[in-house]
Amino acid sequence: MKKTLLISLLFIACTAHAQWRAGISAGGDYNFYDINTQYQSDYQYEGLWGATASLFAQYNFFDWLGLRGELEMVQKNHHFYRTLYPTGYYTWNTYLQLPVMAQMSFGGQKVRGFVNLGMYAGWWIDSRIYGQIYNTLTDEREKLKQPYDFYRKRDQRCDFGLAGGLGVEYRFNEHWALHAEGRCYYSFISTVKQYMRVKDYRYNTTIGMQIGCSYIF
Repeated sequence: MKKTLLISLLFIACTAHAQWRAGISAGGDYNFYDINTQYQSDYQYEGLWGATASLFAQYNFFDWLGLRGELEMVQKNHHFYRTLYPTGYYTWNTYLQLPVMAQMSFGGQKVRGFVNLGMYAGWWIDSRIYGQIYNTLTDEREKLKQPYDFYRKRDQRCDFGLAGGLGVEYRFNEHWALHAEGRCYYSFISTVKQYMRVKDYRYNTTIGMQIGCSYIF
């Protein structure tokens, strides 16, 4: 009897605060590689800016706790150059990914802070290269402006890692709210498969800032 009563009370507490919301967000990000260039001391990799856009849905179990899922386009770009030659190129990498995160919020009725924490899975859908390369045979620089050709044995197109964010929301009426959030994605999977004797691990870390709006049902 006591267990049944306790379960009933918990169910009532959850349903009393349960609430759906859906929305959109967009912004910019900065991505950088965690890479060991090993003996190639003149190879340099730098971070590069990109853009993000997403659709999301969220279910709040309580006023302070919800579960959030997103469908997101994220650019994870980088810049490569060689110190021995005046050449380099920019690689624009586009990922489609699905973050699933718990959201914990705090504050008043109109202005609330929140923390998102969870995981994401993604797929590397497109890549393009712009810049110059040095041709040692002709001793000339050649321009690059082309789509990147994925190679199944070399390129790891699936992605998986940690997702987290910190932000603030302003709810200006019963059904509409605006938010701003700083977000970070930390990948567990190298973008290069270890198909050669020399190991070449490359991991993305992406830090972004986005703003958006949501409709509260």
